[in-house]
Amino acid sequence: MKYIIVGLGNFGGPLAEKLTTQGNEVIGIDSNMAKVELYKERISHTICMDATDESTVSGLPLNDTDVVIIAFGQDQGANVMTTALFKNFLVKRLISRAINPLHEKVLNAIGIEEIVHPEEESAERWAKKLCLTNVVDSFELSADYSIIEVNIPERYIGSTIKEIQLRRKYNILALTTIKKTKVKSLVGKSRNEEQVQGVIAPNTVLNENDILVIYGANKDLRKFTNK
Repeated sequence: MKYIIVGLGNFGGPLAEKLTTQGNEVIGIDSNMAKVELYKERISHTICMDATDESTVSGLPLNDTDVVIIAFGQDQGANVMTTALFKNFLVKRLISRAINPLHEKVLNAIGIEEIVHPEEESAERWAKKLCLTNVVDSFELSADYSIIEVNIPERYIGSTIKEIQLRRKYNILALTTIKKTKVKSLVGKSRNEEQVQGVIAPNTVLNENDILVIYGANKDLRKFTNK
């Protein structure tokens, strides 16, 4: 896949590097030449430019890019301007960084649905979310092995763990499932609640709204989720 990451700071830089090592094409952009120089040998392409300038941004390969990530956030005004500019160019998928609740509200107001909070989520976790299909969350055990939560792929809804043969076909291990249920509060409002179902059994049936927790090598997890 092809990514544009605007901002090569403590979050954007490692994310760009991680995505590049996983075989993706990444264009890293920053207005600070020192950061561009730092990552020029670590990611596919680096550009020093002002991402709030419409004429400069229009020269980027936006039509060929799968995901644009606005990864800087210290200058919230510039972040919002840059996000709005890329949104106006109708990029395929746009993710932006929010620093605080007010900043997030402004991004929501201009129609941004995918928002990253680097203070809570690491670049490694976001790299997995971007590279693996249907991933809800992930926990990296080492450079090569992870535990991830995935939405049940449509092809496996209604099947049992034994029937889908994860160990034989993909060399990954199913650990448990998480069920989403609606719970009513005392004032009558409904909220979603997630309940871990315990150690998974061969006859466990995978339902449409379940989350499946699996363990394995990153390459095998990628093969399973992206099939």
